Amino acid sequence: MYGFARPFLFALDAERAHGLGLKALDLAWRTGSVKLLASPRAALPTKLLGLTFPNPVGLAAGLDKNGEHIDALLALGFGFIEVGTVTPRAQPGNPKPRMFRLVGDEALINRLGFNNGGVDALVRNVQRAQRKGGLLGINIGKNKDTPNEDAASDYLYCLSRVYPLADYITVNISSPNTAGLRELQEEQALRRLVSTLREAQERLAAQHGKRVPVLVKVAPDLTDADIDAAARVLSDLQVDGVVATNTTVSRTAVQGHRHAKEAGGLSGAPLMGQSTLVLRRLRTRLPESIPLVGVGGILSGADAVAKMAAGASLVQCYTGLVYRGPELVGECVDAMRRRKESPSRGTASAA
Repeated sequence: MYGFARPFLFALDAERAHGLGLKALDLAWRTGSVKLLASPRAALPTKLLGLTFPNPVGLAAGLDKNGEHIDALLALGFGFIEVGTVTPRAQPGNPKPRMFRLVGDEALINRLGFNNGGVDALVRNVQRAQRKGGLLGINIGKNKDTPNEDAASDYLYCLSRVYPLADYITVNISSPNTAGLRELQEEQALRRLVSTLREAQERLAAQHGKRVPVLVKVAPDLTDADIDAAARVLSDLQVDGVVATNTTVSRTAVQGHRHAKEAGGLSGAPLMGQSTLVLRRLRTRLPESIPLVGVGGILSGADAVAKMAAGASLVQCYTGLVYRGPELVGECVDAMRRRKESPSRGTASAA
């Protein structure tokens, strides 16, 4: 069915289509017709982070900023979805237009800028959700007008608010659309922030009687030296996992496209190579006890397998869902199952 809907959605402005598509998905879920869209939930249980994921294919953060569509998105067959990025206070994000399709390249550029209704609104939405069939990650960030020297307070506030509700939490320090945010990936800044959050995580674990994993999401535009430095910090502080990667500010792969000069993060097929290189280098620099989530450029089952081969234990897609539709989920799970079952390819992390 998505194949019929896509031409209509692609005829609209990208952000308008985004909103309309989510409303249509909610309607399909409420009326029970979502099964006409969904990829049948493929089982490939994967034990990681002290959790059991029904399958290792997830939805990346950014599609559902406010956690308003959790049940409908889970119904598409994902093993897990990640909502957000959410900030302490509501903010409108950057001026429109701020999302662009590069159709021939199977890519998107966005400069949304953490547009969201604030963490308290997200908490209310999560509390209302039924959350059947998969796990829920919540992605947290800082407000645009919070200076970096005070960023920890924003992350701490969001962490404490979402902790009781999340299956895992992702700390977003890598979006290119909040000025200065990526400076938090610099080694000393990263060490200060993650150390503070790790201490808070342990306090919250004692307070709530459960330990919720906290992951850190990094950019694909880091130099090798930056990756190595980040890996040292994340290893030293024993983070639970790393999400690799966010969108890229590079336009090398889309030079000449009419939207190539638009500011923002590039996602989709052109990101696959660079994000996978970062993933692979992180895998060689981090202990095996710190798992990786591979995201960036997954538009086929073969792409998902490539992420696993580079060291990912879980994968996420977003732009691939826009171009391929929900069938991508089942295709990726099937491809990952074949990799697991093939002795010549080694074993994946599924259990």
